[in-house]
Amino acid sequence: MSVFILIWFGQVLSLVGSRTTNFALSIWVYQHTNSTTQFTLLILSTTLPTILISPIAGVIVDRFSRRWIMIISDFCAGLCTLLIAWLFISNHLEVWSLCVVSAISSSFSAFQGLAYSSATTLLVPKAQLGRASSMTQIRLAIAEILSPVLAAALLVTVQLSGIVIIDLSTLVLALICLLVVKFPEISSTENPDAETNSFWQEITFGWKYLVARPGLLGLVMFIAIINFLVGSAEALTTPLVLSFASAQSLGAIYSISSFGLLLGSAVISIWGGLERQINTIFVSMAFLGISYVLAGLTASTVIFTIANFLIFLTIPIINGSIQVIYQKKVAPEVQGRVFAFRSAAVQGFLPLAYLTCGALADQFFEPIMAKDGALAHSIGQIIGVGHGRGMGLMFIIMGLFSLVATLIAYLYPRLRFVEHELPDAIPDEPEVS
Repeated sequence: MSVFILIWFGQVLSLVGSRTTNFALSIWVYQHTNSTTQFTLLILSTTLPTILISPIAGVIVDRFSRRWIMIISDFCAGLCTLLIAWLFISNHLEVWSLCVVSAISSSFSAFQGLAYSSATTLLVPKAQLGRASSMTQIRLAIAEILSPVLAAALLVTVQLSGIVIIDLSTLVLALICLLVVKFPEISSTENPDAETNSFWQEITFGWKYLVARPGLLGLVMFIAIINFLVGSAEALTTPLVLSFASAQSLGAIYSISSFGLLLGSAVISIWGGLERQINTIFVSMAFLGISYVLAGLTASTVIFTIANFLIFLTIPIINGSIQVIYQKKVAPEVQGRVFAFRSAAVQGFLPLAYLTCGALADQFFEPIMAKDGALAHSIGQIIGVGHGRGMGLMFIIMGLFSLVATLIAYLYPRLRFVEHELPDAIPDEPEVS
């Protein structure tokens, strides 16, 4: 566990540095273009490559040293950051070039993320996987809390070039942590099919593996629904809040919500979840649905802040429990490919949410909840009418959909009993040298 903690510490520093740079770059793009479309392009340039490259990355992660994949991926991501710095200093940084470099860097991050999650099973005893998973959620929460504050402060003092230098410094520290440790790797005898199967067979292995285990496949579909809801909420939160509150209030809501993310990570770390992790997921998803309904009920800053805090509190509990199930039930030698398929399938619902929610809000929900809209004298009498109430209705629908989806998932026996029907793929005390 000590090796994992050292690597985790390095990854926390690196993630804070990279998220700070990404946040600063997003501000730079909007300030220099004043275009929401180009701002969205930057987001998509970091999301889509991960989806597309994950199946290939999964094969590589299972074939080669996961430690060295993390080292090489971090190093190459650092080169991308250096390129952005050079373009900025030489006044050649454009939105299109930033999107291209960000897409390349995101591709390396896909390799790094898969190697990190697959290596965790080799570094941590089975009884401590829940703790390790919650630490990963804490890592994300720390980055979410610190990066906006650091980016805003550093842009004024050291500007973008200084932020890039700090980012590279944190990356060097993460690389040092990886270089000074050694951890077990999967031997070729544990993964005999890697050399005999074609590359295409290896890419599609994750799908075949999950199809043969309906409970795990059902969990992937359930995660996809969660991601669509999270992506939809992410796309709607800013315009909804700005319909009844100021930009300062929006910033305060995000800050408070980020602490919910950190608290939720700490809760799952200390508590560990219910005896069956799938029940933790079901209960948390129902709680998430109720929180979405609460967020859309009224145009109130206080109510929305509470609801959004509860949403962020719940997400790391769900994610941590999901990761523990997969790490216990998927054999370590194939985790790269299986996790890659899961990542590609699930992450694909995020851009889908980004692309559909805005259009649905503008073209359908906002008009029907206007003062003279079709639902103004029915639902409008309960949740209010006018600007933003259509998006409020979307939050309520998302919450109800979450509750229905959770009930359907619970009624599917393969998913409900996945932890009993599938044997653990790792021993109780893995050997760590």
